[in-house]
Amino acid sequence: MRFGHRAVAGFATLLLPLAGLVGLASPAQAAGSATATYAKTQDWGTGFEGKWTVKNTGTSSISSWTVEWDFPSGTSVTSAWDADVTSSGTHWTAKNKSWNGTLAPGASVSFGFNGAGSGSPSNCKLNGDSCDGATTPGDAAPSAPGTPTASGITDTSAKLSWTAATDDKGVKNYDVLRDGAKVATVTTTSYTDTGLTAGTDYSYTVQARDTADQTGPVSGAVAVHTTGGGTTPPPTGSAVKLGYFTEWGIYGRNYNVKNLVTSGSASKITHINYAFGNVTGGKCAIGDSYADYDKAFTADQSVSGVADTWDQPLRGNFNQLRQLKAKYPNIKVLWSFGGWTWSGGFGAAAANPAAFAQSCYDLVEDPRWADVFDGIDIDWEYPNACGLSCDTSGSAAYKNLMSALRAKFGSNNLVTAATTADGSSGGKIDAADYAGAAQYVDWYNVMTYDFFGAWDAQGPTAPHSPLTSYSGIPKAGFTTADAMAKFKAKGVPASKLLIGIGFYGRGWTGVTQDAPGGTATGPAAGTYEQGIEDYKVLKTSCPATGTIAGTAYAHCGSNWWSYDTPATIGTKMAWAKSQGLGGAFFWEFSGDTGNGELVSAINSGLG
Repeated sequence: MRFGHRAVAGFATLLLPLAGLVGLASPAQAAGSATATYAKTQDWGTGFEGKWTVKNTGTSSISSWTVEWDFPSGTSVTSAWDADVTSSGTHWTAKNKSWNGTLAPGASVSFGFNGAGSGSPSNCKLNGDSCDGATTPGDAAPSAPGTPTASGITDTSAKLSWTAATDDKGVKNYDVLRDGAKVATVTTTSYTDTGLTAGTDYSYTVQARDTADQTGPVSGAVAVHTTGGGTTPPPTGSAVKLGYFTEWGIYGRNYNVKNLVTSGSASKITHINYAFGNVTGGKCAIGDSYADYDKAFTADQSVSGVADTWDQPLRGNFNQLRQLKAKYPNIKVLWSFGGWTWSGGFGAAAANPAAFAQSCYDLVEDPRWADVFDGIDIDWEYPNACGLSCDTSGSAAYKNLMSALRAKFGSNNLVTAATTADGSSGGKIDAADYAGAAQYVDWYNVMTYDFFGAWDAQGPTAPHSPLTSYSGIPKAGFTTADAMAKFKAKGVPASKLLIGIGFYGRGWTGVTQDAPGGTATGPAAGTYEQGIEDYKVLKTSCPATGTIAGTAYAHCGSNWWSYDTPATIGTKMAWAKSQGLGGAFFWEFSGDTGNGELVSAINSGLG
């Protein structure tokens, strides 16, 4: 995955200076219900990096937060991450993302930004109160609503009703919390929660917010047990619907396995690729031991709703995936090895395929987590060709490697691979024996995205995931249709080919032309990396203005982006079905909206 490890590399760069400079933060002055502290974590003269930390110092959960401050004239925010930052003149407002608004007592969350100028923030407010924890004089927080009552409970839904809260200046709305996490904000005193799992226990509470955006105490809890149960039925149809879950997503992106449940995506997929394991010294190796099996998740972060303990045998993402599979028994999980950054290790692996396969088997089938994984995925970028580094192991190396993996993992485990989508004459598909290797794999994840992007800084602008060719395309053969046609022509069965969808866009800046083919001055700004941005951000920050070759594009200001939308995904899924493909996969879950609208489009499109 090109995006995969470019993204994690950028995140590591971000974290290191924060860790070193966190001591610069100003301490909270009082022990109110919540505090917000600021630190300038980097300063390069003409600009700086700032960080706000919001901490719940009270005894009740906080379901959302808004930090406001003033900058002196000439100081401004130029980009931000982990919060939605807006301004009115010199007044700046940062609101939580959909995934990081809830804070348990004692918990904290940080967001950061890049700034221009040299000023410092003043007049800080957190949810309408002073950032040191003091409340706004004369404005009391709302009371707790009545404990909800549940009715109309079905396999997948429940209706909740409650008595109104009171407030001296009026109640604006209510946050509905399921298992401690906000699932809706409503202005009435009832809500029907849908997309639930049959035969499952849930706990609901409600919290009021007044017109000053102050939240009151959480109501009492009502327990709900949905009807039905037993084995969770798989998504409709037999097509593969696979998503990549990145081990590093639990850090800056704050995207946990539980988000697959709260977004509704878990009920609409068949497989998960966990990315990535490392390939080094001719062997499979752990990618991030802390994320994989050591990190302790709190109750509100956990799929089960139970906090990890210091002495339990397995923690981290692996334990969360185990909990997910208990809740959704139809989901199969594969451990993916390699990726853009770690593919350089496959050359040594190919020199002794049997030893490599043995090392992978021993790691995937480690007794501590053997029940979590249903097979292995190989993401070699690229055999006998160049990615981040170049491989010269020869055309036959790929077939030999996949043959050894199948021999070791046997017929009861899945063996799959992510492949190039370079359908050009003499391109990467031609460089290795993908057809010969196909007999050993269950399917290929064909990476039909990242064809074009701002690594060509001056353009021409082009959709990064074109379904078909079009007049003016910068390079012939760089389309989904060309890649699939070449694989099939070489003898790879269509049923072993999955179409790939990127849950992100690629973009340029300095663009004046609306249609593709325009010139640019460089990559557009992105939250984690220049030239790339999540769909969940782009859908509102730069809405689509047209489509080309089955993919949406957007021209807003001087920026030009291309990305897939639910509508273009529908087109691509219909095409995949018409071609007899085995299904679809996507990179990766955290780029989707909080309600999983892109996953829903894949699920409904494949049927």
